[in-house]
Amino acid sequence: MNATALADLSADDLATLLEEQRAAYEELKTRGLKLDLTRGKPSAQQLDLADDLLRLPTTTKDAYGVDVRNYGGLEGLRELREMFADLLWVEPDQVVAGGSSSLTIMRDCLFYLMLFGGVDSERPWGKEEKVRFVCPVPGYDRHFTLLESLGIEMVTVPMHDDGPDVDAVAALVADDPTIKGIWIVPTYANPSGSIVSQDVAARLAAMPTAAPDFKIFWDNAYALHHLTEDEAKSADILTLASAADHPHRPIMFASTSKITYAGAGVAFLAASTANIAWYLGHLGNGSIGPDKVNHLRHVEFFGSPQGVRDHMAKHREIIAPKFAEVDRVLTERLDGRGVATWNTPSGGYFVNLDVVPGTASRVVALAKEAGIALTPAGSSYPYKQDPDDTNIRLAPTMPPLAEVTAAMEAVATCVLLAAAEQASA
Repeated sequence: MNATALADLSADDLATLLEEQRAAYEELKTRGLKLDLTRGKPSAQQLDLADDLLRLPTTTKDAYGVDVRNYGGLEGLRELREMFADLLWVEPDQVVAGGSSSLTIMRDCLFYLMLFGGVDSERPWGKEEKVRFVCPVPGYDRHFTLLESLGIEMVTVPMHDDGPDVDAVAALVADDPTIKGIWIVPTYANPSGSIVSQDVAARLAAMPTAAPDFKIFWDNAYALHHLTEDEAKSADILTLASAADHPHRPIMFASTSKITYAGAGVAFLAASTANIAWYLGHLGNGSIGPDKVNHLRHVEFFGSPQGVRDHMAKHREIIAPKFAEVDRVLTERLDGRGVATWNTPSGGYFVNLDVVPGTASRVVALAKEAGIALTPAGSSYPYKQDPDDTNIRLAPTMPPLAEVTAAMEAVATCVLLAAAEQASA
């Protein structure tokens, strides 16, 4: 059945639709739903895929004879670094394998830059009158929270299908030395699903910047998280930056948090060898080494880079149907109504839903009252302020498929009700 856009409805038909959606919403509230689509967590079924980790490692030494039970090895086990260097398209000497959280490594890098400056800094960032970061939007809320906690101001640019609006970025950084960096999720971005193209990455690597120590925080969190067999390859930002004579500009982050155990994986940093030495030099003041036992169990579990790829294919089998169900329900309920647009990502953990401007907060509030927890409206923008109140991030990976269906049916009702309310006001 072809739906009619709300803008094309007569006053009587709009009133009828509003009453229908109010009735549907009241019925929805009687169901006693308790559904959560707030964060991109792996499901228990995905976590089960890695349970062999609990029986590993089978030895106490790695292939190079390192006793993983003892102190040392600040840079992490070489075997693991070699494995993920292959997956991230970098050299092993450009990789650090650390603890379980890449967010912690990002925070530490920001702390070190603020306190000490980078290898190419004239002074510590904290001694600058002002420090600002470019933030593509919609973007990752935890990135923004980190910057806000340090008093780093945020300047937004639009995120397009091929990455951030590179013309806008280039214009901002060319003449303003207070702009010290940019956040980028290059592959299956959170939440838009965008993939930074080779051309955009090359321009980011080469563009003139007023700040000599400008940094690209390249958070490759979803580099291996494909939803289709057409697997996107991340742009090789380290090589591009080195070729552009800005070798110290990018710092890449990645982890196995959504590959093995979300709370007990391994996080990685990749950068120029000078940046690696800079990072380890500061890290060594507060650490004698990472959990190398966990490193070795991951080496044994995967066996090879291809083992990681094969493991991620199992993840795809579990979560791809959930993303397909989000699209099916939204299409069935909202297509043609002129009340929402959404993406169909080819990887990552999120669906980006844009509703009628001015109604995102209302949709989230309606959903909450009906028992469906959504990420708060505005979370994908710095300071949690979406200027159009239009963006909602959906995270369908954790609930079972049946709950995804129920949640999306409920979200569709809330979107229609909020839109009809606004149109009738």
